[in-house]
Amino acid sequence: MSNIAYELFASRLKESMNQQQMKPIDLLHLAEEQNLKLGKSHISQYVNGKTMPRAEILQFLADALQVDADWLAGRTGSAQDFSSEKLNSGSTKLSSEFNFNSHPDTVNGFSAAGSVQSSAFSKRSDSVQKKSSSRQDGSDFSVPSASQPTLFKKSSKLNNVLYDVRGPVVDEAERMESSGVQILKLNIGNPAPFGFRTPDEVIYDMRQQLTECEGYSPAKGLFAARKAIMQYAQLKNIPNVTIEDIYTGNGVSELINLSMSALLDDGDEILIPSPDYPLWTACATLAGGKAVHYLCDEQADWYPDLADIRKKITRHTKAIVIINPNNPTGALYPKEVLEGIVEIARQHHLIIFSDEIYDRLVMDGGEHISIASLAPDLFCVTFSGLSKSHMIAGFRIGWMILSGNKAIAQDYIEGIRMLSNMRLCSNVPAQSIVQTALGGYQSVSNYLTPGGRIYEQRECIYQALKDIPGLSVVKPKAAFYMFPKLDVKKFHITNDEQFALDLLRDKKILLIHGGGFHWEQPDHFRVVYLPRIEVLKESADKIADFLSYYQQNRC
Repeated sequence: MSNIAYELFASRLKESMNQQQMKPIDLLHLAEEQNLKLGKSHISQYVNGKTMPRAEILQFLADALQVDADWLAGRTGSAQDFSSEKLNSGSTKLSSEFNFNSHPDTVNGFSAAGSVQSSAFSKRSDSVQKKSSSRQDGSDFSVPSASQPTLFKKSSKLNNVLYDVRGPVVDEAERMESSGVQILKLNIGNPAPFGFRTPDEVIYDMRQQLTECEGYSPAKGLFAARKAIMQYAQLKNIPNVTIEDIYTGNGVSELINLSMSALLDDGDEILIPSPDYPLWTACATLAGGKAVHYLCDEQADWYPDLADIRKKITRHTKAIVIINPNNPTGALYPKEVLEGIVEIARQHHLIIFSDEIYDRLVMDGGEHISIASLAPDLFCVTFSGLSKSHMIAGFRIGWMILSGNKAIAQDYIEGIRMLSNMRLCSNVPAQSIVQTALGGYQSVSNYLTPGGRIYEQRECIYQALKDIPGLSVVKPKAAFYMFPKLDVKKFHITNDEQFALDLLRDKKILLIHGGGFHWEQPDHFRVVYLPRIEVLKESADKIADFLSYYQQNRC
């Protein structure tokens, strides 16, 4: 994004804050009330034109300041408007150096608890009343002004939804690419752009069956596909599974959304790992639930911290999610850790949701164990698919398997069935190749042993990153991700999204910051090691050079 765009946003932000008589501390208090992550340094960077907020923070600021988000971001209005705004900036300028330390509830000596907020919210109330008219029956209704048309805003349910895997840093990369800049992409687990091809047999079988896939399938999926998945579940020792317990979906993503929507009511809690794959938290939030993040321990190969899980359980907790093998850390959970999670779920009567999309991408002689195989007395939902193991992410085919004690979940299962029926069915051509993919030779194995692409690319980037001063990294055992740690004191980092943006603009490398995976500290980022070795080496060299001089905030 150009400097002028940042300046325009900063100018409009300061103007709006002055018009609403709001100080930075007021915005911080409002953000805290809405459980949004917004810090002093963020606002300081915004008003100084250093960066732009991500989408949900932008919408929050627009709502709080009673302006249109597109206008605030500079997406509407002309260059002449900006010139005029700059000329008039003297009347709307805010100090770029906010004193947050004089008193926790004051800024520049002005109380945040009293007149500022009351003034801002009374203005909001006044503006609503001015637009109000009375019906003949005495009730009020809102009449939009002809000069100020009604603005249609996104649902408030999205206020706390985060999906930075395709978020602001990626948006900035796309803007740079559109201007002709080449970007080294280490951000997304999409095999096809990196030369990983779908097995020929899978392509052949889909072509042969296309004419038979023109109509809807049963809502749960084609019989042949579900039969193959059921047999796969048997090989994984998942208990008490029939063909009726299997649902196909347009990737695991659709089924995560469906399973959360069918389960959660407002106020229900679900345990989700931190770091997580952010879709889990987003879908739980959209369903009205509360995602409670339990820690995975970097010092213990990123295994779930069982003590932290126990500490996070309340009477509102309904389920626990595990991601094994893990995205973003590449961890593979051993049997004793899985048994510990099962015992906790057993004691507290929890459903277990297990995301196992990377279960066939295991290296170093490791074995993936499905947690459902250890919990025949519990109700478990296991997710997997072909996107990663068969390099067909774009075909969109995944599944979920209901297993174990289904008697205690009959009403929930009915909810799943209802939502499954409502979307009619998943992608039928993709369903048609499940049997071929699961039943034949597993060519992905060639990638995962010494000499194979994924194995050698992991070795390359692991060795390169761990040798960079100020970086440490746990070697992943599965999938194609790793989650390096930054020495925040060495680099004075307080904002990991800003770190990712600075790296992108300076070295043209795109990666996702740790906060995008609900990791609380600004000290991690995720690397995808799907690119070829020469690309990974170039990226590592550039990261090393960048960190040789990078300082985010000098004291």
